[in-house]
Amino acid sequence: MVFRDLHEFISFLESKGQLRRIKTPVRCELEITEITARLTKQNGPALLFENVIGYDIPVLTNIFGSPQRLAWGLGVDNLDALTDKMRGPLSYISGPFPSSLLDKLRALGDLAQLSSYGPKMVSSAPCQDVVLLADASLDELPVLKCWPQDAGRFITLPLVITADPETGRRNMGMYRLQVYDGRTTGIHWHRTKGGAEHYRRSEQKRRRFEVAVALGADPATIYAATAPLPPGIDELLFAGFLRGEAVEMVKCKVLDLEVPAQAEIILEGYVDPGERRTEGPFGDHTGYYSPAAEYPVFHLLCLTHRHQPIYPATIVGKPPMEDAHLGKATERLFLPLLQMMLPEMVDLNLPVEGVFQNLAIVSIKKEYAGQAKKVICALWGMMQMMLTKIIIVVDHYVNVHDLSEVIWRVTGNIDPRRDLLIIDGPLDDLDHASPLPQFGSKLGIDATAKWPEEGHPRVWPLEISMDEETKRLVDSRWGEYEI
Repeated sequence: MVFRDLHEFISFLESKGQLRRIKTPVRCELEITEITARLTKQNGPALLFENVIGYDIPVLTNIFGSPQRLAWGLGVDNLDALTDKMRGPLSYISGPFPSSLLDKLRALGDLAQLSSYGPKMVSSAPCQDVVLLADASLDELPVLKCWPQDAGRFITLPLVITADPETGRRNMGMYRLQVYDGRTTGIHWHRTKGGAEHYRRSEQKRRRFEVAVALGADPATIYAATAPLPPGIDELLFAGFLRGEAVEMVKCKVLDLEVPAQAEIILEGYVDPGERRTEGPFGDHTGYYSPAAEYPVFHLLCLTHRHQPIYPATIVGKPPMEDAHLGKATERLFLPLLQMMLPEMVDLNLPVEGVFQNLAIVSIKKEYAGQAKKVICALWGMMQMMLTKIIIVVDHYVNVHDLSEVIWRVTGNIDPRRDLLIIDGPLDDLDHASPLPQFGSKLGIDATAKWPEEGHPRVWPLEISMDEETKRLVDSRWGEYEI
């Protein structure tokens, strides 16, 4: 399944009974949020609000509000299939070198296909059907105010595109934008993100920094903006890999940047070095309002869009919300990458209740004393896992997705003094419990069965389980019991 643009995905969802068109007049202040939040909690359909009061542009929400819709958008039948999909390209790094001529030819063909996924330039694009310069205004867009204590209207599903001022290397990330007026927004760059790093380098050079924002690309490209990719990996290349087809890009009208050609709306602008303005509060995916803070200011120079564009938005809040499914896709996609660096890893669960950065549950094939703590420390040193507040490690036979079993193992298998590891380090910008912003303590829990070498001289007890012969007997006679 390759979706060229958002319209194709909408048509597909509608054909599957997974999209509802709302023709009743609705307000973009709070009302759309409340409708969407109720449907999201019920695993309900995507919503296209066709009659937004005061605007000519419809609003699309909840497109990723179920595991099935997100899987379709990423070209697979279910999210678990993403793990095998990711193992393919990684096999060329970790697998044995092809020995036979046939294997070498096959590998060359696979690598050629991978290289074809890189973004492809086009000379004209639907996202530039209409070009607005001096008369460009964000006031024309039905930007949502999501929650009562939000500081204003926020663009919540933007693909923010920047270039490293030193290398020219592109970054595409999803960073919310608070609309101040028709020509300016705040831009919420977390300090650990690629866009923030590009801006810091530009600020050091005292240069005006170009920023483009795409709204409403194809589903794989939207997801790619959220993916915690290793440094140097182009999100548009990753999107092409997920789609199985290159993403078309077009040159901006006034910037030296490229944007997805099939997007709905493009904002072109800049950020001045040193300029800050209060952004927030904002009702965030943690379920709490993130506090107001000083962030860079985006200035709009040009707005382009399709004929009859659609404005996409996502609603975040107390989990589970739509972003919970995006987190699950990330979990499945990046498990093979973590396993390549930590081969003892068996599975990973980032529970919805942990809102991505607060809790990770990992199962390992334990082969030596202290291995669980080694895995905990290694994970804290990897990419965005460095922000994870709590890591729980269990044995390989534990189902990390069964929280009841995990809690049973944690409460039964740990001695707090021996099995808890507490360190100080960086935390997510949205962590409100740490005494200092972005820095505090983190907890590792070794909930594996303990060995004598790990300070447990007593015999570890056997778990209760029925013998296989009795289970087979009961299976064969189940119908006789008339239960």
